[in-house]
Amino acid sequence: MHKAKKKFGQNFLVDESIIADIISAIAPAPDDNMVEIGPGLGALTRPLLKRLKQLHVVEIDRDIIARLKTDYPQDKLVIHEGDALKLDFATLGAPLRIVGNLPYNISSPLLFHFAAYAERITDMHFMLQNEVVERMVAEPSTPAYGRLSVMLQYRFYMEKLLDVPPQSFRPAPKVDSAIVRMIPLPAEQNIVGNEKLYAAIVSAAFGQRRKTLRNTLRDYLDEAGFAQLGISSQARAENLSVAEFARIAAHVAVYGGKV
Repeated sequence: MHKAKKKFGQNFLVDESIIADIISAIAPAPDDNMVEIGPGLGALTRPLLKRLKQLHVVEIDRDIIARLKTDYPQDKLVIHEGDALKLDFATLGAPLRIVGNLPYNISSPLLFHFAAYAERITDMHFMLQNEVVERMVAEPSTPAYGRLSVMLQYRFYMEKLLDVPPQSFRPAPKVDSAIVRMIPLPAEQNIVGNEKLYAAIVSAAFGQRRKTLRNTLRDYLDEAGFAQLGISSQARAENLSVAEFARIAAHVAVYGGKV
């Protein structure tokens, strides 16, 4: 019996009804080029392999890797040993579908890592802490709306699919979980030109989220700049849409500002 390891953020999904709902939402087809992040004890791996000709998995736990090699035929299950944060997903081909129960302790860095491969990805389905999913799909001027919302929504269409209670896992986590679907937006819909500048502006704006944009973006915009953009300098970061952040970045790219 495998004991969950805290350092890897392991909580293993055991609820068969939830597993069936997740597989239904993913709707794998035999020829899909799919990779599962953190297969664990195989809750999703087994039903996925029943529908797929081949499945890639990324696993860091050596004990689980040993089990995977024993439990599944190696021509069907391609194991990538190591940290998903360090894997070059371009080596797995395209188009790529990504699924997984992401370790909650590194979920945000993983999401940003996947975003770098958006043009190679068809879709992604992830189990995440519910609070993180709520932040991902949040609308402007709501408490959950923040840097994560703005940094992912310009790249992906995102939808919360279902809630997963703690008792669906062994051991049960102390938080609620949820399934989110992420579909990359077409390249021509990418409203951000300079992504580094966009990220810096978003980070500055949400760095002190209770302060007004006049204060948080003083290195990027003066009152004339805000007026030219039609954005109130008295607004806060949480009040701006993704499109408005993109407009600020485009303006600063042309007229200057500190990066």
